[in-house]
Amino acid sequence: MQQSALPELAHTHTRPIHWVATAAALAGVVALSSLLQPKPATAAQAAGPEAKPAPVTTAAPATTGVDFPLECGPVQALVVKKASGDLDGDGAPETVAVVHCDAPMGTPPDGVYVLTQGADGTHARVVATLVDPKARNTVTSLSVTDGAVLATLLGYSTADVPSCCPDVKDSAKWQWKDDRFIRSTPAGAHSV
Repeated sequence: MQQSALPELAHTHTRPIHWVATAAALAGVVALSSLLQPKPATAAQAAGPEAKPAPVTTAAPATTGVDFPLECGPVQALVVKKASGDLDGDGAPETVAVVHCDAPMGTPPDGVYVLTQGADGTHARVVATLVDPKARNTVTSLSVTDGAVLATLLGYSTADVPSCCPDVKDSAKWQWKDDRFIRSTPAGAHSV
């Protein structure tokens, strides 16, 4: 090992006095920082001449745990599409769900249901049926726009048309009016 040509410096070796000085400096910084605290943070903004209360945000109702009015026998009801928005103008969002039985074969018909938050605030409940599964429709698109529910439905012109091959395509629109959902057809039905 080669010796350094420079003399050993006293401050390169730690001694107990160095540790005492470091601890004293650290204690001084902690004590000083406890005296110089910022004001506590608040979630509310300072009130000004144009101060308005913040709007209450509510989450859209979840589809889990909902008892849909759908007879599925031994299989479960399956939510295949959903959309949310304020449909009745009360400021709270509703959820629109497309549901069918989770059948192992074939394409089961869809039901379209409107959910609102339950009175207990935890579970949603069905408040309207927009498409009954007995109508044998399949919903290919679903959206909520400007307080209206828009959907594209595939259906059948007669009971003789096989379930595999819907032959009617229909666009539907529902809006809340006079305490109920009113259906209109914006694009008209046409054959597939």
